[in-house]
Amino acid sequence: MTQEERKLLAWHETMELHEMVGFQSTGLMKLKMSINKVTDHELKELYRKCIHDLEGNLNELLKFYPQAQGYQAREDDEREELGFFAADLLALSKALVRNLAGAITETATPALRHVFTRQLQGAIHSHERVFNYMHKHGYYPAYDLGKLLGHDIENAHKAIKMKY
Repeated sequence: MTQEERKLLAWHETMELHEMVGFQSTGLMKLKMSINKVTDHELKELYRKCIHDLEGNLNELLKFYPQAQGYQAREDDEREELGFFAADLLALSKALVRNLAGAITETATPALRHVFTRQLQGAIHSHERVFNYMHKHGYYPAYDLGKLLGHDIENAHKAIKMKY
């Protein structure tokens, strides 16, 4: 099958798409919530540029969802603000796990490596707690790909439409 004949994304591509849309949607919402608190004109312009770039990124990525395996067309649904805060916490905990794992591979001092390793275990447990909260409340339907992708689309549209 040639590249042009492919109609569906591969499973791993679908999951990368999900991760990137979720991460950028949450980041876009945070920027839009924060921009009016920024008093420095130059920094505010950087925020505006970043907001513009993230909106463009999301609009580009959303076009791939119909090709995602498990995709189910859905109407936008107003979701609770708690879902946003939980997703932000999940993204932070996921980034902390990745960053600590990377730091461990670069650490030569045993005492520092021990501290990073202990913190990594804590970050893993924190991530688990946040994931369990989100799953329990329906904010992260990890075992239903169609719903998961639908939530991505809803959050991306909400982030793009959000006024600032």
